[in-house]
Amino acid sequence: MAKKETAGRRKTLKPEFSNELHKADFSFPVIGIGASAGGLEAMEIFLKNVPSRCGMAFVIVQHLDPTHKDLLPELLQRTTEMPVVQVSDRMAVEPDHVYVIPPNKDLSMLHGILHLLDPAEPRGLRLPIDYFFRSLAYDMQQQSIGVILSGMGSDGRLGLSAIKEKGGGVFIQDPSTAKFDGMPRSAIDTGLADVIAPAEELPDKIIAYLKHVHSVIKHESPLEDKALSALEKVVILLRAHTGQDFSLYKKSTIYRRIERRMGIHQIERIADYVRFLQANPHETLLLFKELLIGVTSFFRDPEMWEVLKTRVIPSLLVSRPSGGILRAWIAGCSTGEEAYSLAIIFRETLEAVKPIGTFKLQIFATDLDKDAIDKARTGFFPLNITADVSQERLRRFFESEDNGFRISREIRETVVFAPQNVIMDPPFIKLDILVCRNLLIYMEQDLQKKLIPLFHYSLNPGGFLFLGSAESIGSFSNLFRPLDSKTRLFCRLQPNGRSEPLDLPFAFVRALPAFPDVAAEQSSSKSSSLNLQTLVDRFLLQHYAPAAVLTNDKGDIIYICGHTGKYIEPAAGKANWNIFAMAREGLRFELDLLFRNALRQKTAVTRKGLTLGMNGDTQTVNLTIEPLEAPDALRGLILIVFKDDDNVSGEILPDTSFSDAAGNRLTSLHQELSMARDEILSIREEMETSQEELKSTNEEMLSANEELQSTNEELTTSKEEMQSMNEELQTVNHELQSKVRDLSQVNNDMKNLLNSTDIATLFLDDSLNIRRFTTRTTSIIKLIASDVGRPITDIVTDLHYPDLAEDAREVIQTLIFCEKQVPATNGRWFNVKIMPYRTQENRIIGLVITFSDITEAKNLEENLRENENRFRTAIESSNIIVAVFDREFRFTWLCDPRHEMFRPDFTGRRDDELPDELHFKELREVNREVFAKGNTFCRDLTVQLANGCSRFYELVSKPLKNGNGETIGVIMVASDNTCRKEAERAREECEESFRFLFDAIPEGAIFQDPEGKILRTNHEAERILGYSRDEMQGKTAMELRWKTVRQDGSDFPFEEHPAFIALGTAQPVRGVVMGVFHPGNNTCRWISINALPRFRDGMSAPYQVYVTFHEITSPKALPSAFKKKEKPL
Repeated sequence: MAKKETAGRRKTLKPEFSNELHKADFSFPVIGIGASAGGLEAMEIFLKNVPSRCGMAFVIVQHLDPTHKDLLPELLQRTTEMPVVQVSDRMAVEPDHVYVIPPNKDLSMLHGILHLLDPAEPRGLRLPIDYFFRSLAYDMQQQSIGVILSGMGSDGRLGLSAIKEKGGGVFIQDPSTAKFDGMPRSAIDTGLADVIAPAEELPDKIIAYLKHVHSVIKHESPLEDKALSALEKVVILLRAHTGQDFSLYKKSTIYRRIERRMGIHQIERIADYVRFLQANPHETLLLFKELLIGVTSFFRDPEMWEVLKTRVIPSLLVSRPSGGILRAWIAGCSTGEEAYSLAIIFRETLEAVKPIGTFKLQIFATDLDKDAIDKARTGFFPLNITADVSQERLRRFFESEDNGFRISREIRETVVFAPQNVIMDPPFIKLDILVCRNLLIYMEQDLQKKLIPLFHYSLNPGGFLFLGSAESIGSFSNLFRPLDSKTRLFCRLQPNGRSEPLDLPFAFVRALPAFPDVAAEQSSSKSSSLNLQTLVDRFLLQHYAPAAVLTNDKGDIIYICGHTGKYIEPAAGKANWNIFAMAREGLRFELDLLFRNALRQKTAVTRKGLTLGMNGDTQTVNLTIEPLEAPDALRGLILIVFKDDDNVSGEILPDTSFSDAAGNRLTSLHQELSMARDEILSIREEMETSQEELKSTNEEMLSANEELQSTNEELTTSKEEMQSMNEELQTVNHELQSKVRDLSQVNNDMKNLLNSTDIATLFLDDSLNIRRFTTRTTSIIKLIASDVGRPITDIVTDLHYPDLAEDAREVIQTLIFCEKQVPATNGRWFNVKIMPYRTQENRIIGLVITFSDITEAKNLEENLRENENRFRTAIESSNIIVAVFDREFRFTWLCDPRHEMFRPDFTGRRDDELPDELHFKELREVNREVFAKGNTFCRDLTVQLANGCSRFYELVSKPLKNGNGETIGVIMVASDNTCRKEAERAREECEESFRFLFDAIPEGAIFQDPEGKILRTNHEAERILGYSRDEMQGKTAMELRWKTVRQDGSDFPFEEHPAFIALGTAQPVRGVVMGVFHPGNNTCRWISINALPRFRDGMSAPYQVYVTFHEITSPKALPSAFKKKEKPL
């Protein structure tokens, strides 16, 4: 039974690291893409069909020239909206990103972080795709996807096996659509591909696959009854079509494999998949292959093989000092790597230990997968086994061939491959080593408990059992003891007491429930016919078939059919199972002769009438020897058939008297026999001589063969390097072709750009000869196409620029740009800029001269200059100062006619670079406040002149804004207010003097407006009237409720007040006597009032009235009634 059953899946990296430790906790899948020659086009097509928000990360591993600058990220970025980046060390993987391996690096992945490593060999056979795929499988487990695109060789093959082992997906580009189909075909040959499709279809298939797989992972739970029933139906269909029973394997393992097939076909329910299997028998075979996927490699888990080499095999050699044959069984050998690894280890151990006796190793390697057995028999492996096999072992035990390595003959002859089912077929016995790695983990516990005792039965006492890193002997510690705690090597023990009955393989199989809807009729009919045929065949073999022996090409017996005791018998002495040693007398010579003829002619040969003596009797036998070519399992073996000839009597005749004639005839026969013997001796001597010569020739041929082998190895190495270089050159070629297309496009774009602009451009070489020019240049310099190569000095130009050639030479010598504004005919102006022509290698190989038409700019400049002069004249005549500041508060324009605030040399300086004077500090504050807030700011500014005088300015600062409303500077306007300030000061002094005199006069004084509101009063008026200045300010007499009386004691109406009379008549009123009651004590004060109207220039109506009054002691006539009223209340 093979490890391939339910996928004999093995660990790809070191076992001491657990899956739990190394599994990246990712919520998104990582897609590894491997490509080589022709891969650029395939990757562009692939990425073009990937949605930009797909939720996946892509890591591209391309065979690249280690010395060539990689252009791959730049080229791939054009085909996808996802970011394409070149991997740097310790770069974290993110979804919706594309990562590209850099040249001359190996790429690995750990916990979602990409790591770069230096390759072991700078050139030659390197396998970066295998290297990354293995780490991807170990890190991402089921979320790893491997994609193989166009390329040569077989890189990626082993990496895909690792991905498949961890439950990931494998997607291959259809070889018919690939530019180079080597890598896709090599990947397909492994039988691991989930999907084979053109590059443009792979993204959609990957997305569909992941949707189904993720839904399965999220809802993973114990199998329900319906699912279990459907699963058993699948097992029945498999048994009906393949003859193999998977009922004893773990349901979860089988179910995962079924789910993978369901995901590929996008089938949601397992019941639907059962119907799909019934309708598509080919899918049953594909599912069978899915369950048989075997992942193996040479020397898997090197530490354990080292223990096998240093401890196990030497102990077996020591136990047999006289030598002998060691027997080993590799159960589940897959494609043979483990079997050949054991043979190599045994050979190395013999050379290291050098035992006294002669030892041989006979390895029986079995597997359920016949295709894997056929492949193992060829002994041919791809180039990428160099990742697991050292160069020393490759040199000693392999022969290099095209596209791979073939195991050497001495190792190949050690191993016998055969198909076998470990749970149904009889086991091999009398073994010294039994290797069964990573097979038990896929079986139910009950089956494991039966296989471990079976392995114990198959091993000799002291034999060794070699299990996988995740397997153990369980509770059978009485049958095996571990060699040490780290390895999975166990030594067979002899059990004490009575042992339990042993279950042989045919007892392992248990009955499955019958489902009438699943191939019931086919099963019953096939079963009945098969049993009848078996019984008849068995009867014919026992009673009518001739005796036969099956041997290899050396005559070693492999299988015996029928009763062969009268033809062969064991030889005396040490046991020898060779047919020539066991043949009875009378057959030995003819058997050897016929055997060699059959091998040489490769056809069946027969010799009849051979006389065989036994127990005093004779028997005539017909002997047939036939090399077998079919079926494949028997190819290369020899079948020897013994058949008695019943027509000839074999009895011995009684003694009689011979006649003379008979005596003469007997004498003649003796003479012929003697002559034949002499002739044979002569021929033998000649043959010995020829043999000596052949030995000498053989030694020479061996020597020549060694030389040829060495030469072949060198040629193989050179071929590998050339193949690797060819792939790198193919990749570089594709990149260069893409770059040439880009450069052609850029050249066209640049040509159209130069021709579409108004900038004339002229290219000169370092001798000032014309190399290229744009169409616009011909309107300035009289150029035609044939002028290319002529000196620029020979060409007529409209420019008034006689120093053009001289300036060009100076630029070449100094490498300093030259820029001038040059006039031309018809009033045109051009800005001529001469620059060195610098290559990417920083070499100067000529000049570039540009001619920008600035005629309009020149005209505008002239108009601007005239406007500025007018503006300056206006400013100077208006006696104001204007300054403009940029973002950095630097003077960009300045006009101060008298240079009292700013000097002319302030232009270009920052305001914080001005002298440390008070008005400059205030100016800085204003500028920053205006720039920060964007508002207009007004302020008075005092400037202290050098002569000690002061000038007063009114400062107005406004923000300067561009078309977008963004503040780009500040403009300041300062107006000279010195005269106004002096006038205001004089007016204030006059006002102060007036106030002093107004308050100092001994009479009460009041100013009133035309409405009678009091505008101003003095202290005397406050005293006489009894109101404060604030109480009277802005109010009329009516509002103050003054109580006034005439001299006769009657009330004095307000409208007859002298102030109103003076306002109404515009004439002065004088000497009016009035009594005013003081509000504080209700006493009456008699005053004499004068009212004087005030007029503005040119106006006839007064705008104010000036009222003065003074207190009089008593009026001339005062009625008695009023006097009574005057007394205090």
